[in-house]
Amino acid sequence: MNIPDDPFFTLLSRSLQMRGKETLQRSLYAALREAIMQGQLQAQSWLPGSRVIAERLQISRNTVNAALEQLAMEGYLRRDRQGSRVASLPQSVSIDGAVLERVTLPSRLQRLPQISPRDTPPLLFTPGTPAINYFPLPLWRRLLDRVLREEGSSLLGYGDAAGEWPLRVAIARHLALSRGIDCDARQIVITEGALEGVNLCTHLLSEPGQTAWVEDPGYFGAKSAFLAAGLQVEAVSVDGEGMQISPDLPSPTMIFTSPSHQYPTGSVLSATRRLALLDYARQQGAWIVEDDYDSEFRFSGEPIPAMRGMVDNAPVVYLGTFSKTLFPSLRIGFMVLPSMLVEAAQPAIRALLRGGHRAEQRALACFIEEGHYARHLAAMRRLYRKRQAQLQEALEQELIVPHQLMAGEGGLHMTVVIEGIDDVELVRQARLHQMAPSALSTFYLDRQKAKSGLVLGYGNTSASQFTTAMRTLQRLIVPLQRGQG
Repeated sequence: MNIPDDPFFTLLSRSLQMRGKETLQRSLYAALREAIMQGQLQAQSWLPGSRVIAERLQISRNTVNAALEQLAMEGYLRRDRQGSRVASLPQSVSIDGAVLERVTLPSRLQRLPQISPRDTPPLLFTPGTPAINYFPLPLWRRLLDRVLREEGSSLLGYGDAAGEWPLRVAIARHLALSRGIDCDARQIVITEGALEGVNLCTHLLSEPGQTAWVEDPGYFGAKSAFLAAGLQVEAVSVDGEGMQISPDLPSPTMIFTSPSHQYPTGSVLSATRRLALLDYARQQGAWIVEDDYDSEFRFSGEPIPAMRGMVDNAPVVYLGTFSKTLFPSLRIGFMVLPSMLVEAAQPAIRALLRGGHRAEQRALACFIEEGHYARHLAAMRRLYRKRQAQLQEALEQELIVPHQLMAGEGGLHMTVVIEGIDDVELVRQARLHQMAPSALSTFYLDRQKAKSGLVLGYGNTSASQFTTAMRTLQRLIVPLQRGQG
């Protein structure tokens, strides 16, 4: 038997001395594994017996055997009555830094919009973030406790892939009252936020290489989902009446729109254009994905009915989320499938989704059915209406550079168009002052038509901070105006 000489034990002894908080067994295992991987222990060579190793290293024989058994189980050693022998492994492939630098993602993923990191807690003016400090957390905790007390361990297993039935029923009732949508609970699928709904739509309704229309400027998430799915994404311009249908664009398979409060311009898709879009989709055999993410927060007049409820059998998949109305980490959204899709979609839904967050879904069902949701929405509507007016006032008083406001009649954000600035650099500098607005230009696919400016979220920002923040932004903007500084 070819027994390694002292360098073998010197190597192991040094490793054990430098083991830090690792156990002796783990340290011995790691040292032997590394020696095998690096070729210091040659293939087919025999190791000393466990008794010899234990005596030379002055450790327990059980510790040695445990380490050798782990290596044998993973295939680094072959153990039999004769002892332990190093297994023959494929030659190790070394990857140097130069090779790593050349690794690239698939081209469709390289085209994804660049999204700023999420801040915890969120910085001032973060778009899409509600006033989470106003959420009735004690009530929510009581509802969760009640659900867990009544349902117990039955909620710990996988649930229905389409979501908890009580929540689907509650959402159907809420939509009928608030959004003019007449649907059956079977048409509702619970998702982890609106973005998962968009992803599910791409699987259900499209094939790679087909065309999707998106609003331009528009929601990052929809563009990302469509590009990642291999769709050809076409930018459709938006004006004061919403998305503009163009006969020059390739015929779409999917059309993504936020008709009740366009993001980020705040425009409302007019009735004429809604009906024209519905008719166009029917003619083309296309599906409309209606994102109704913050339509609950309309500050004047009656709520605008969803496009999904305008005509019978509309080719519309309706998306909603509780991330904006309650709190983002809840990660519960939903989609309403057209009745003609429900049966056909079931196998795919069961394959692509796994029922989860069951206690939270049950608690949310109680929150809606007992009237807490409607009361919270009313309170938040009053708060956001006041904050929008106060932010407009601060902008008028403090923002001296020429600008145009696009606020709409609701929502959680206000868009300020400021031509001739590097808005990406402005956002970078604003973060240094604990502000995180979004750069308007980054919402555009068609860079030739991109406007510069800021998308200011006021949902998470107290009005007491508006004036000081606007003064800071004014100071940052001046040097960034093109042709200056």
